[in-house]
Amino acid sequence: MQLSASIFKAYDIRGIVPSTVSEDVAEGLGKAFGTTALAQGEKTVAVGRDGRLSGPSLAAALMRGLAAAGVNVIDVGMVTTPMLYFAASTLATSGIQVTGSHNPKDYNGFKMVLAGRAIYGDDIQALKNLMTLETWKLPAQAGSITQVNVEKDYRERIVSGVKLSRPMKIVIDSGNGIAGASAPAIFRALGCEVTELFSEVDGNFPNHHPDPSKPENLKDLISALQSGDAELGLAFDGDGDRLGIVTKDGQNIYPDRQMMLFARDVLSRVPGGTILFDVKCSQRLAPEIEAAGGVPLMYKTGHSLIKAKMKEVNSPLGGEMSGHIFFKERWYGFDDGTYAGARLLEILSRSPDAGAVLNGLPTSFSTPELNVTCKEGEPHTVVEALIKSAHFAAPAKISTIDGVRVDWPDGFGLIRASNTTPVLVLRFEGHTQDALHRIEADMLALLRSVKPDAKVAAAAH
Repeated sequence: MQLSASIFKAYDIRGIVPSTVSEDVAEGLGKAFGTTALAQGEKTVAVGRDGRLSGPSLAAALMRGLAAAGVNVIDVGMVTTPMLYFAASTLATSGIQVTGSHNPKDYNGFKMVLAGRAIYGDDIQALKNLMTLETWKLPAQAGSITQVNVEKDYRERIVSGVKLSRPMKIVIDSGNGIAGASAPAIFRALGCEVTELFSEVDGNFPNHHPDPSKPENLKDLISALQSGDAELGLAFDGDGDRLGIVTKDGQNIYPDRQMMLFARDVLSRVPGGTILFDVKCSQRLAPEIEAAGGVPLMYKTGHSLIKAKMKEVNSPLGGEMSGHIFFKERWYGFDDGTYAGARLLEILSRSPDAGAVLNGLPTSFSTPELNVTCKEGEPHTVVEALIKSAHFAAPAKISTIDGVRVDWPDGFGLIRASNTTPVLVLRFEGHTQDALHRIEADMLALLRSVKPDAKVAAAAH
C-alpha cells in the first residue's frame, strides 16, 4: 500500500483528504487495527466520527476494514471524540474516532484507543508497517457491524454525577463542530439557561474555526457575553475534547488557570493526589497544587502521553495548556470538553459571582504559544543542541523532560519540538512585564546560538 509517512503523527493519524488520507487508507487502517486488536484478545471496536464532510465515507471504509479483519464493530455514528471514548469505556475497550480535531476543514484522521489505552508513538508506527506490507491474514468469517446510539447514556452519566448549587446562564459556542449536537442539551439538563452560538454541525466551519485556544476564535463568544445577561462563556473545539472559557468581562481563562480550580476541588476529596500537567503550563500552577495538599507533576505535552502517565502514577486529574483536561476522579480519565465544562460550573455555582472566582486565580504575564518553522526533522535536532548548550546561573532550574524549560524565581521560558508539525514551540512567562521581557530575551539568545535563522511567529492553527 502506498502511504504518506507524514500522516502518522505522534498521537494519531492525520492528513489532507483525499491526497494523503483516503478511503483506501481508512480501510487499510481498519484491517491493520483489527488484526492488532484480535492479537491482543480484543474482539469489539467502537467507531465514531466528528462533523467533517469526509467523515461518513472514511468511517464506512474504516468499518469495512475492521469487519474484514474479523472484529465486531459498534458504529456509534456522529459523536464527539469523548463520546467515542465513552463508548470504548462502557461498550468495548477499543475504539477509533474519525476526526480532524482542530485542523482546517480539508483535514481528517483517526484517534485510537486499544485495550483501554490511547495508542501513540511506536504503536502507530507498527500500524503503518502493517498497512504498508499488508501482512494481515483476513479470516473467512467477517465481523459484524452494529449501530448503537450512546448519546442518552452519555448525557445521563454526566447529569447524574454533577450537581450545580444554583442555576447558571451561559453562552456556548461550538464553532459548528460536533459538540453543538450534544453539549447544549447536556448543560440545559444540568439546570443552565443556554444561549447557543453556531451549534449547527457544519464541516465547512462558516463562522470561525473551532479552536478555542486561539483568541480570535472567541470574539463572537465575548460579544454575546457583553450584549446579554449570561455570566460565563464555554467554547469547544471541532471534535469536542477541549474547552475554552471566557468570563463576563471578556477574560480568556487559559487551561493552566482552569487546572488550579479543578485541582483544589479534586484534592478536597483525594488528599495527597498527584496532579499532572504539561511543560507549557504556568509556573503558578505547581504552588497552587501544593497549597491544596497535592503533589504537582510536570510531564511531556501530548494527550496520549498524559493519559499513560496518569495511569502509571494513579493520578485523579491531569491537564494540558492546549485545553485537554483529564478527570479520573468521578470519571473515566479521558479528555472531554463537555465534562470539564460541567465540572467547572459545579465549582462556580457555589459562588454568587463566577467571574470573580475565575479572575481571582493567580496569573502572570505571558506570551501566547509561539512557533519557529523548521525543516522536517529539524526541531528535535535543534532541541538536542539546546540541551547541550543551555547553561544558566543559579537560581535558574533547567528541565529537559520535553525540550528545554528554564524556571527562574520570577517566571519561565520553554523551547520544545512539536510532535505533530515541523516547528519549535516557544512559551515565555514572567511575574512582571520586565521579567517576561528578560526571560524572552535570554531564551531567544539561547535559541539563536543554535539556530541563527530562527523566525518567531504566533502559532497558526
